[in-house]
Amino acid sequence: MKAAVLHGKEDVRVEEVDVPALEPGDVLIETDTALTCGTDLKVYRRGYHARMIVPPALFGHEAAGTIVALGDGVDEWFEGDRVVAANSAPCGECEYCRERRPSLCEDLLFWNGAYAEYTRIPARVVRKNLLVVPKALSFEKAAMVEPLACVVRGIAAANLGPGRTVAVIGVGGIGLMFIALARAKGCHVVAAGRNPERLARAKAMGADAVVSGERGLVSQLLPLSPGEKGFHLVVEAAGQAETAEAAMRVVRKGGMVNFFAGCPAGTEVRVDVARVHYEELALGATFHHTPESIREALGLILSGAIDPERFISAREPLDRLPAVLAGLAQGGDGLKVAVKPGLAR
Repeated sequence: MKAAVLHGKEDVRVEEVDVPALEPGDVLIETDTALTCGTDLKVYRRGYHARMIVPPALFGHEAAGTIVALGDGVDEWFEGDRVVAANSAPCGECEYCRERRPSLCEDLLFWNGAYAEYTRIPARVVRKNLLVVPKALSFEKAAMVEPLACVVRGIAAANLGPGRTVAVIGVGGIGLMFIALARAKGCHVVAAGRNPERLARAKAMGADAVVSGERGLVSQLLPLSPGEKGFHLVVEAAGQAETAEAAMRVVRKGGMVNFFAGCPAGTEVRVDVARVHYEELALGATFHHTPESIREALGLILSGAIDPERFISAREPLDRLPAVLAGLAQGGDGLKVAVKPGLAR
């Protein structure tokens, strides 16, 4: 079969490889759609991810398709079932799983291999995080379940509702999902970013106002908050020290900052501890998804509350993936590209 193999920094090649062999409990899906994402782009730039993928390895983790083979012992799924898989599954047994914090699982199992004609889904993911895709839902839309589930957790932590104000710093795919979900909850949303086309998308997604990051974020954002006192929730979705510091300066008393974007290890920022204490600021983060948020995300897509089509900027055959990633790494305007192994070049 054809599959994308990560060999190192900015080195992804589409090669002929063996169809993955199944172990007990696994399933094999014929991939209809695999979506690009910010995590894959980080891995492409760095050449590896210590927790998720070490080259050379099959690449990609957002996939939907049809089951074509079953491992021994699989009796709840059948060949021909339309499915979408999350990219991980918790163990269910460690300290954090017992505390109902599965995103921090000490044995969180990840898989890669979405950018391929066939994808092996490991047994634990099959048991915990493989979901049915109804016939009325396209595979392209279903494939967005995983990133949306991460954003669902970020929104849930903030207790949002009508009358609340949200600032989103960073208008990539994740930032736009935060905008869409916050608007769906009746919030007033302001978005900040550098890319004019993505800022236009932010407006289209429902942002009430947008500001350009080319000059001081704080001086631009604060006047757009109620009474210029700051926002109830500030989402840092850019992954930079300067935007993290700006986020803490534009949150209101009693508000929350979600450092959602992962900064490089060792990144340090200045914190006004007196303000954190006396104004009861909540500074935190949400990492990854959970089985619960995966199912909630699929429900949002099925209900039409979130339309993944608005986030898909292009459709490309598998052979084009190296060029697609290179373009995104150079700052291209694309959001999520639907990579379709069955699409003719």
